[in-house]
Amino acid sequence: MLKEYFKLNELNTDVRTELLAGFTTFLTMSYIIFVNPLFLSFFGDPALKAKALPFSASLTATCAIMCIIMGLWTNYPFALAAGMGLNAIVAYQMVLGMGLSWPSAMGVIVLEGIIITILVITGFREAVMNSIPLSLKQAISVGIGLFIAFIGLVQAGFVQKSETTLVALGSFDNLRVVVAIFGLLLTAILLKTKVKGALLIGILGSTLLAICINYVSGLTAFADPNIAKLPSSFLSLPDFSTIGRFDFHAISKLGVVTATILVFSVMLSDFFDTLGTVIGLGSEAKFLDQKGRLPRINRVLLVDSLSAVAGGASSASSVTTYIESAAGISAGGRSGLTTVVVGILFLFAIFLSPIAGVVPKEATAPVLIIVGFLMLSIIKELPFEKFDEAFPAFLIMIVMPLTYSISNGIGFGFITFTLIKLLSGKGREVHWLMYLVSLAFAVDFAIPALKSLFGF
Repeated sequence: MLKEYFKLNELNTDVRTELLAGFTTFLTMSYIIFVNPLFLSFFGDPALKAKALPFSASLTATCAIMCIIMGLWTNYPFALAAGMGLNAIVAYQMVLGMGLSWPSAMGVIVLEGIIITILVITGFREAVMNSIPLSLKQAISVGIGLFIAFIGLVQAGFVQKSETTLVALGSFDNLRVVVAIFGLLLTAILLKTKVKGALLIGILGSTLLAICINYVSGLTAFADPNIAKLPSSFLSLPDFSTIGRFDFHAISKLGVVTATILVFSVMLSDFFDTLGTVIGLGSEAKFLDQKGRLPRINRVLLVDSLSAVAGGASSASSVTTYIESAAGISAGGRSGLTTVVVGILFLFAIFLSPIAGVVPKEATAPVLIIVGFLMLSIIKELPFEKFDEAFPAFLIMIVMPLTYSISNGIGFGFITFTLIKLLSGKGREVHWLMYLVSLAFAVDFAIPALKSLFGF
């Protein structure tokens, strides 16, 4: 039955290979089980505890359901989970930066998922894709990678605030930083030697070291009493209390223009990151046709966009297709059975939330740094010889981490790109949608100055 439904014979694969591929993909991306809840709880920062989203198994529930749907409907070995970078936008930009409540922030994710779904259904995605230059799309991925890496450096204790130089080298006079250093070296070595599940092993190894250090120090190494301490139980019933807790109050709190730009920036990151991921995975598995197109891509994009809606609705941040699916493809996975296996394993992970609560931020920080590095690989594709494209791309990449804002980076890059093209006599090379979006960003940036100038 499995061979017939997933067309295993046509794809030159078998059930055993698909099961192994699914397990390989799960090991490679299962670090998100630990990292995403920590992101949404601000890594247990005591100063932010009142604003933190409680640990919840809704993440794994969402991943499980959407992975199974992806596998059954598209028959591709493309797995899904909460998007790295997108969870940073939700936690650090929307909630901390803009002061949105968690339901309102998740409502933004639901909105962008609905918009992407409409774009996929209507075919309008082609127009959106064509309106934004490839160099700027690539720069957005690089910028998010730098943003994630910067957060990881801070969480590891390698970088800290400074009154004189803004940031400075962190303090190495505590045992917690030893956990981060160990985790970074361990994960890097495992990746270099191509060990399956390197990121997950790195987190687990670092957590084990943190537990040992904590007990040796008399349970005083970590401020949070639940962190780096063996839990009373390793299994628990899933907590779905955050599912369905979203609203659209961001529009009234931020204003129509700011809220629209926020939704657009999240949508842009989510939508184009997925397209790049899907094409990359399709190329790795040799699914692409002679024109470089992926058959049944609309099905993949539709499931992915609906996953964003489901992720926001379950308070897990946006759920998207993972490039780590390439690990399963490398192991021979060629059908949706691989993705179904990943979904089933995520389903079992719902009952392991007590383990996730033990993991300290110093154990997951190395993964953020390394994932950020991996997202930089596309930088070599940027046309640095073309100033009118390279400079706006540079602004996108540098402004994102330095302003702790994805949308700020996009806004700076888009405005600069359109102005340089327009003032250099190449305005016709810019799509009208780029002019529209750049104008919206310019208005958003100008609102504080206008309020101050005119006193409203």
